[in-house]
Amino acid sequence: MALEILIDWFPYLFSGIVLTLGLVAAALIIGVGLGLPLALGQVYGTLPVRFIISIYVWFFRGLPVLVLLFLFYFGLFPALGLDLPAFYVGAIVLGLWGAAYQSQVFRGAIQSISEGQMTAARSLGMSRFQAIRSVILPQAMRIALPGWSNQYPEILTESSVCYAIGVAELLTRSSQIVSQTYVTMPIYLACAVIFILLSYAGTSGIHILEKKIAIPGFGPGGS
Repeated sequence: MALEILIDWFPYLFSGIVLTLGLVAAALIIGVGLGLPLALGQVYGTLPVRFIISIYVWFFRGLPVLVLLFLFYFGLFPALGLDLPAFYVGAIVLGLWGAAYQSQVFRGAIQSISEGQMTAARSLGMSRFQAIRSVILPQAMRIALPGWSNQYPEILTESSVCYAIGVAELLTRSSQIVSQTYVTMPIYLACAVIFILLSYAGTSGIHILEKKIAIPGFGPGGS
């Protein structure tokens, strides 16, 4: 009976999988797009810039994602007159939260590059921006990838708390199926298995990417 219910409701469950992956993809894009400038600001920025970024990192790393969701969904966005759908709020909050962690991964990778490389690039006539873009970042991103790859499963699992603001992701769909069928354990077990499979597939793909872009003898991925 439980198997029949799962088969019958799978299209509905699949829509939750799509929304979950959408949340994760959007959050990773926001995280990289914001985390990298934050890392550069921490390494190369002025003292006020570094201070502001440190406050940002402290704030988003110090609060649970659920609290951040409530602060933004019920507090900040309404106060700003923004009536955003729950999905967008979830993606933004997960992205901002992820950016705080990713900035530290990128910062460590950037700082691992010898200062002599910046000096050599400047001596060749490059501007500071050109040296960072063409010399520092290509190496730092390769070094950062193994650490950054942990963000995928972390954001994937944290995406389930978006259930609290009404995002129809995987856990929400599973709970709705349970409320309709009164079949509890098999549905939530299927939900758990799907999360595990999504996590495994994503991390496996990132590890393949690590091997493809690794330079032999360079960084943690080299051999």
